[in-house]
Amino acid sequence: MNSADNLPMPPMALSRWGTEAEARDLGEGIRGLLRDVLGVTAESGLHFDPGAVTASPSRLTGPDLSALAAVVGEGNVSTADAQRLLRARGKSTPDLLSWRLRPQVDCPDAVVAPRDDDEVAALLDWCGREGVAMVPFGGGTSVVGGLTPDAGGHRAVISVDLVHFDALESIDPESGEAVLGAGLSGPRAEELLAEHGFSLGHFPQSFPYATVGGYAMTRSSGQASAGYGRFDEMVRGLTVVTPVGVIEAGRAPASAAGPDLRQWLMGSEGAFGVCTRVRLRIHPVPETVRHEAFRFPDFATGAAALRAVEQQGAGPTVIRLSDEAETAVNLATATEAIGERAEGVGAEGVGAEGAGGDGGSGGSGDSAGGEAGGCLCLTLFEGTPEHAGSRHAETRAVLLAHGGISLGAGPAEAWEHGRFGAPVLRDSLLDNGALVETLETATDWSNLTALRDAVAGALTTSLEASGTPALVMCHISHVYPTGASLYFTVVAGQRGEDPVAQWTDAKRAATEAIVATGGTITHHHAVGVDHRPYLEAEIGEVGVRMLRAVKQAVDPKGVCNPGTLIP
Repeated sequence: MNSADNLPMPPMALSRWGTEAEARDLGEGIRGLLRDVLGVTAESGLHFDPGAVTASPSRLTGPDLSALAAVVGEGNVSTADAQRLLRARGKSTPDLLSWRLRPQVDCPDAVVAPRDDDEVAALLDWCGREGVAMVPFGGGTSVVGGLTPDAGGHRAVISVDLVHFDALESIDPESGEAVLGAGLSGPRAEELLAEHGFSLGHFPQSFPYATVGGYAMTRSSGQASAGYGRFDEMVRGLTVVTPVGVIEAGRAPASAAGPDLRQWLMGSEGAFGVCTRVRLRIHPVPETVRHEAFRFPDFATGAAALRAVEQQGAGPTVIRLSDEAETAVNLATATEAIGERAEGVGAEGVGAEGAGGDGGSGGSGDSAGGEAGGCLCLTLFEGTPEHAGSRHAETRAVLLAHGGISLGAGPAEAWEHGRFGAPVLRDSLLDNGALVETLETATDWSNLTALRDAVAGALTTSLEASGTPALVMCHISHVYPTGASLYFTVVAGQRGEDPVAQWTDAKRAATEAIVATGGTITHHHAVGVDHRPYLEAEIGEVGVRMLRAVKQAVDPKGVCNPGTLIP
C-alpha cells in the first residue's frame, strides 16, 4: 500500500538536519581550521549516496494493511520506502553518519497516521492483538535513538505519525492556558497562539521541526528556560492514550492528590502510550526584547556570576555562558561565522589547552565580543518595557559586580538571529571529514567545575586515543537556584573505517564520567536507546522496578516503543 493521500512527508532530509535548501557551505576560516588542526578535508569526509540507500522490506501482510486502513483510512497508511526511510532514524551524529556508512536501513514496516484519540486506541488494540510494535513520530528530531524502529520481539513495527493532531484546540486567556495538538511543530504553535496575542516561549534548538508532543515526552528545555521554565514546568495537563485506556493527567494548578501522573508521563518517550494533546501555560506576546552581552575573564568567574543572578531572582529570559573555547571559535554567537575570527585557536590551542590539559576549557583568540580571550555571556529580557527594563538593570548590576564587562547588545542580537543554525552547520562539518556532536548534563553549582573537567577530559582522552585532536567546547544555557546544565560541543577528526564507533566510544567515556561525578545522564535530550544502559545508575534498582511495573500495567503486551527508556 504505497498511496498515502493524507500523509505528508516529514520536511527534513534523510541524511541531514533540516532541508536540502538549508544546507550551507563552510567558510574558509573553518575549512582551514579543519585542515590544519584535524587533518581533514572535503575529500576525506564520508559522503551520502542516495542511490545506495535500500529500505528493509515491509513484514506486514495484505490483511494487516487492510486492517490498518480500516482504522485510520486508506490515505493514512503507507509502506512506501520514501515514507518509511524518513521515519527510520533520528538526527544524532551516529544517525547521520549511518546514512553514509550503513545505507541498508531497518525501517518501520508501515507509517500510519491516526486522526483522533479513538483511532490511536484502535491502533494500539490492533498492535496488541497482532503482535506489532509501534513508535510515535512527531518531528523526527531525536538525538538519542528514540525513533529506532525496534520491534522488541514482535513480528513487525509501525511508525505512528501524529501529523493530524495539529490544532490549537482551545485557549483560555483568563487562566493563561491553551490546549495544543501533540503534532504541532514549534513554529506553527507560535503562529496559532500569536493570532490570540499569546506565546508559548519554548525555543529549543530543535524548534524549527520538533513538536509539542515531543517536547512533553522528552522533557525538553528551551533556550528561554530562565524566563519561562522547562517544558515540563509549562505543562498543566496532557492526554496519553495507552493500550489499556486514556490517561488525562493534570487538573488544578496544584494538587495533593497523590503522585502527579504528569511526572510519570512526561519523559516517557512513548513507552507508556501515545501523547495526543497537551494543555500548557502561555503568556502574552512580549512587547519588547532587550539584549546585552558581557565578557568574563574565565569560566569559573562567569559561572559564579550566573549563580548570583539566578539565586537573587533577577529574572533574565535568557542567560548563557560560553567557555573560553566556545567563545574563541565564535560558536557562541553567529554559527555561520564559526572559525572566521579564531586566529588564536591553532594546533596548540585545540590539541593542548583547548581540549587536553585544561579539560576542554582553554583556547584563546578573538572572542565574539571583540575582546581577546575570556568567556561570553549573553542575556535577553522580554516583557513589558517596564518589566524588561527593571530585570535588565538588576541582572546587569549583578553581572558587572561579579567581574563582567559589557559588550553591548550586538553579540546577543547575533546569537538570537542565528540560534537555530548549529545543527545545519554540523551537516557541513560531517561532509568535510569532521566528527562533531553534542551532549549535555546538569549538576549542582558546587559540583559544576568538577563535572565539566571530568566530561571534557574523558572526551579528549577517548578521541585522542582514536588518533585525532579534539576541540571540546562547553556552555551553560539553563540555570536553577541550586545548579545548572552543561552543554558540550565536540569537534574532532573522523578516524578509521567506522567513525560511528569512534564517537560511541567517546560518548561512553563521557557518560561514565557523568555518572561517576554525580551529574544527570541527560538534562533535556531524553533517555532513548543511547542513555538507557545508564538509567539504573541514576534512578536505582527500585526506580527501575517502578518503571517496569508501570510499563506492565499500561502496556502489558509491550508494544509501545520497545527498546526505549526501560532498562
